[in-house]
Amino acid sequence: MSKLEEILSEIKQLEKELLEEIQQKQDEYFYIIRGKRIEFEEETRRYHRTMAKTLGRYFAEASLPHILTAPIIYFCLVPAVFMDLVATIYQAICFRVYDIPRVKRGDYIVIDRQHLQYLNLMERMNCVYCGYFNGLIAYVQEIAARTEQYWCPIKHARKLSTIHSRYHKFLEYGDSADYQQRLEQIRDDIRALRP
Repeated sequence: MSKLEEILSEIKQLEKELLEEIQQKQDEYFYIIRGKRIEFEEETRRYHRTMAKTLGRYFAEASLPHILTAPIIYFCLVPAVFMDLVATIYQAICFRVYDIPRVKRGDYIVIDRQHLQYLNLMERMNCVYCGYFNGLIAYVQEIAARTEQYWCPIKHARKLSTIHSRYHKFLEYGDSADYQQRLEQIRDDIRALRP
């Protein structure tokens, strides 16, 4: 195992521990998850409702720049929905042709914060928007990562600010011999993602 693979393995382990720690918050904040539904204890729900700002107070306290930029933020939903549609159609067709397992949209787009009673209607809408948009970006990134692994699994020479989930499988920049010999093996590695 190379040093890079060791570091990536450690990162994956830390991400797993982080997710486990987040899941343990269920007990601390008195909720349980049943399938995709989150349920708080009744007493907690009542307490949360007392914490919510009224819409009138929410807008009265909002700054003018926040109010003026809201339409711009929400306009971004138009290209986002289009990107969602295009990415979904793209992988439905192309991934079947290349025998690449499709990315499960529901694993990336998680919308659940609208159930929090301490948020008012506007805050809930904002949370739905952010959950959708950030999940969509992650969903599209995973589709792109699998596509890149299939067609061009070569690391960049220049430093990246972030890497996607498949990048560690890529070949080193400038390694021409390995590229010719291992391209099919790397493609087969994507197919191994199949459950």
